[in-house]
This record gives sequence, structure tokens and C-alpha cells, in this order.
Amino acid sequence: MSRDLRALPKAHLHIHLEATVRPGTLAEFAAASGVPVPTTIEFADFTEFIESYLALAALIDSPERLARVVAEAVADAAADGAVAIELATTPTWYEDMYGSAEAAVEAICGYAAEAAARHGLWAGVIVAIDRTAGPEHAMAMATTAVKFAGRGVVGLGLHAEERGFPAAWFGEPFALAKEAGLLAVPHAGELVGAQSVREALDVLGADRVQHGVRSVEDPALVAEIAARGVCLDVCPTSNVLLGVFPSLADHPLPGLLAAGVACSINADDPTLFGPGLLAEYEVARSGLGLDDAALAACARTSVTASAAPDAVKDGALAGIAAWLAG
Repeated sequence: MSRDLRALPKAHLHIHLEATVRPGTLAEFAAASGVPVPTTIEFADFTEFIESYLALAALIDSPERLARVVAEAVADAAADGAVAIELATTPTWYEDMYGSAEAAVEAICGYAAEAAARHGLWAGVIVAIDRTAGPEHAMAMATTAVKFAGRGVVGLGLHAEERGFPAAWFGEPFALAKEAGLLAVPHAGELVGAQSVREALDVLGADRVQHGVRSVEDPALVAEIAARGVCLDVCPTSNVLLGVFPSLADHPLPGLLAAGVACSINADDPTLFGPGLLAEYEVARSGLGLDDAALAACARTSVTASAAPDAVKDGALAGIAAWLAG
């Protein structure tokens, strides 16, 4: 018998706040705003996906809606067996609502902490740079993240269109974040190949790479990632639906694990791709053939690579060992 994946302690490390909106909540927001429900799950390409994402974000247009989205994201993570979640967002989207990006981050951190206390898990926030928005924006996001280091913000991310916006452009903001003790968690190796992952490692000092799956195009890089212990925050369903790989059968997660690469399993954008965290673990089991030892290894990586406090990590690791022994 397969063990219950809901009971496996795990951390959700690659999850975009705006695309955690529950379908029912999304429909309610759209109806109240008098607009059609944004298209979800069907995308011709990454550009169309971004358009749908921005339509989701536009509906989160009040503090009450944002607080609800955060609370439901944390509740859903807890229901999926998560002990920790790191919610990523670009706070400039909420500047008009709160008056500044800093005020928006403070509010989001507060909503996340309140929801985490209510549901019995730990939550942190990743401030993300929109890599298409220019160098001033990038430094502003890094500066904002640093202001909240130790006060809810745990990392600096790098999101949006990867093609034409190389990671190497963002060394200065990531150096600032690393100096402040924040995790460097850029996207790389999704729409662009192994060179993007190489830049994330060597220029940005990535502690984790969100996606990173196209590192398989360079076996020497895969070996280096394994040797350095850098975690790849992998999202199999997202990669298939956005055409990074043609099918689950072609997804490299099993090969990466076999090569000794530390990988976490994540949902990326549940509103747009379908599966949440638990369902993504089930996809890894049924669609990618990972056995319970491999799934436990991914859960263990997710916990140890997170910014969660040691007490949370220790409890989760003990729970993973018990799950595997049971």
C-alpha cells in the first residue's frame, strides 16, 4: 500500500501568491468586479499565461481581497500537509492600494503570519523582482526585501519573462539581499536553457533555483548542482502545460534525483495549472514513478532548503522519518 501523501510533512517553496486564488474565490471576485472570470489552465504559450496571471492579479484590488487570498493560500497548504510555505509576490502590484511597496510587504507579511498561526504552520514571504521592469525596479525590490529581513521576508526572487532578460543582469540586487541574510531564489532554466541556471548560480549566488530543470541540457552543470547542494524547486505540471517538456514522461525530475540533485516538489500557480501541493506530489508518484523513498527525499529537501525556523525543520524531519518508517 502507498503511504498517505497528505501525512508527509513538506514545505511549499515555489508558489506565486496571486495564482493561489481558489476557483470559487476567483469567480466571486470577478462577479463583484463585473468582469469575466480570467482564463485558466489553457495557454497557447508563456505570453498568454502571463496575460492570465496579470488578470488574476488585477482582481486582487483591495486589502480585504489580498488578505483573503493569503489566508486561503496558507489554509490550502496546511490541508495539503505542508509545515511551511514561502509565498512569492512582486509588491509593486499593490503600491496604489497601500501607498508604497514597503507598506504592501508589511501587510502581506502580517496576513501570512496571522494565517500561519491559525493553521499551525510557518509562513514566509519572497519579494520578487520582475525581470522585465528595469534596473531601478530590481534595486527597489531588493531594498524593500532587505528592510523586512527577519520580519517576514525570507528571500529575493526573480520572476517573469526569462527570454531576453538574463539572470546576469541582476547581480547587484541579489548581492544586497544575500548580504542581509536573505535567500537567493531566482527563476532560471525554464524558458532558457542551462546557461540561465549557470548565471543564477555564479552571478546571483542562488541558494535555490526555481525550476532549474533545463540544467539537464548540460550534464556537467547537473553534476555541479548536485555537488554544491543547491536545491531545484521543481514544478512538473507547470513545465508540461507551458511546453518546457512535451509530457510528464519526458520530465527530468527522476533523472535529476538519480544524479544526486536536491529537488523540492511544488505547484507554482495552482489557479492556472490545476494541482496544488498535495496533488503535485501525487503527480510525481503516479505520473513520474517516484517511490515513497524518493518522495520523502523531496519532502526532506523542501524542509531543509526552506527558511523555516530550526524547530519547524526538526519536527518536520522527524515526521518524514516516521512517515517513511510507518
